[in-house]
Amino acid sequence: MALSRLSLGWPSLSPPWPRPACHAAPPLDLPEGQPASSLGSSRCPGSSGPDMVAMAAVTAATRWWRLLLVLSAAGLGTVGAPQPPNIVLMLMDDMGWGDLGVNGEPSRETPNLDRMAAEGMLFPSFYSANPLCSPSRAALLTGRLPIRNGFYTTNGHARNAYTPQDIVGGIPDSERLLPELLKEASYATKIVGKWHLGHRPQFHPLKHGFDEWFGSPNCHFGPYDNRAKPNIPVYRDWEMVGRFYEEFPINLKTGEANLTQIYLQEALDFIKRQQSQHRPFFLYWAIDATHSPVYASKPFLGTSQRGRYGDAVREVDDSVGQILQLLRGLRIAEHTLVFFTSDNGAALVSAPKQAGSNGPFLCGKQTTFEGGVREPAIAWWPGHIPAGQVSHQLGSLMDLFTTSLSLAGLEPPSDREIDGLDLLPVLLQGKLIDRPIFYYRGNELMAATVGQYKAHFWTWTNSWEEFRQGINYCPGQNISGVTTHTQEEHTSLPLLFHLGRDPGERYPLSFVSAEYQDALLRITPAVWQHRKALVPGQPQLNVCNPAVMNWAPPGCEKLGKCLTPPESVPEKCSWPH
Repeated sequence: MALSRLSLGWPSLSPPWPRPACHAAPPLDLPEGQPASSLGSSRCPGSSGPDMVAMAAVTAATRWWRLLLVLSAAGLGTVGAPQPPNIVLMLMDDMGWGDLGVNGEPSRETPNLDRMAAEGMLFPSFYSANPLCSPSRAALLTGRLPIRNGFYTTNGHARNAYTPQDIVGGIPDSERLLPELLKEASYATKIVGKWHLGHRPQFHPLKHGFDEWFGSPNCHFGPYDNRAKPNIPVYRDWEMVGRFYEEFPINLKTGEANLTQIYLQEALDFIKRQQSQHRPFFLYWAIDATHSPVYASKPFLGTSQRGRYGDAVREVDDSVGQILQLLRGLRIAEHTLVFFTSDNGAALVSAPKQAGSNGPFLCGKQTTFEGGVREPAIAWWPGHIPAGQVSHQLGSLMDLFTTSLSLAGLEPPSDREIDGLDLLPVLLQGKLIDRPIFYYRGNELMAATVGQYKAHFWTWTNSWEEFRQGINYCPGQNISGVTTHTQEEHTSLPLLFHLGRDPGERYPLSFVSAEYQDALLRITPAVWQHRKALVPGQPQLNVCNPAVMNWAPPGCEKLGKCLTPPESVPEKCSWPH
């Protein structure tokens, strides 16, 4: 679809848009004798001749566009100077690909999300950057794989790690987060819900670019006795305003909690305030009702065919509908990109009462099989994203970082490797961009996808010891030689699957088939190049200490909620899987 320069409808400006459909890939250092053609098609099909001239023109015009943004931010722009689009990223917690009606969930209890997809673009092949919450969120906000930004552990091989209360590490100061960068284009920024990138003072979200925060630093696990372990605090901006199971109750017996309603109101109020001030905004709505223990407010409890988890999904769906309706009512829908997705696959270890559905995909959260990393994903931008589109672009949470910067007229940091792609050509023109997807578990590259082929270099669900205790990440899905309970290496002869014919990863290609050999020729150079250029970050998830738990968060003294920490005893964190 061709877009005219006026099609975005931004006030008093007709920028040369869209930006380049894709950027030419830099020359690859291929192994000796490896033809470049083995990588498949170019990232920029047809990028020669007049297209290159047009690309250069758009690049020059984009620099002019950024200058206008800078002048406007400094108060030096003309009346009606351009204001970049608002950005709303909705990140669910442990919601599965199969939880949406539009993805085939039989109960059809997500009418607002289904309508969002009908009015926008559905991504059936969209991936998290990790099968676990904290690393996935760090990747979204930095545009970088967890192995690069430090959200991994070296305490064991291929171990999942996250940020529980006793974790010492968190998001490094050296990482540049999306909200921090968006402030260069005068965005107001807010996080609502779970942060999960470290709870110690130096990791506070307002120290990493957010103007406002309402939510928690950790999961809503509990209740705790405030002696061996404190209840998780809830913050408004710099200070705590209470704790889960105290000022913010969650009834584990009935599943009742008003948190989703509170998070919804925070989002609505923020949008209204920024619109009244005519300021572009970035809202990161990271709510957690679908993470065990799942919860919903009283009007939604008992309303789903799917039990309590379905009640939580119904309330999430209703909240999404209210946010989109507000954007329409304020007449800023055409000036706001909304993207809905999840941090990792459904946690089947808690199924069926406390977890969702990963549809036809194998296993769930904690694994690098499709069920652990393929996410529900919908983009919505009326007037710009054509309605009713389905894109088979391989997408990643990290792409939201680069795409958001592109919307703001900003470039990603040039002093580090950025893994996220700019999806605007996909969203606005229906382009497809060749790219690999890499799946890490801790410090190990477990698998990679190129085109429709996925290669597993290691397979592992969890240990036999855990499995015999009833901890099962793949209930009802035992695939011999695939869902292994020991770490099995396949780097010399990867297990290959064609995800189009076999999305459930049940039928590995025959090692002796021509298809296997051809697919391996495409995947091998992409993986080789990735490994060659990889510079791992300093691991942040190695050290734990009970003294750093949420004993006395900022603001606790005003509430009389300060607790006495125990003696400091740093030790290696234990990550069993």
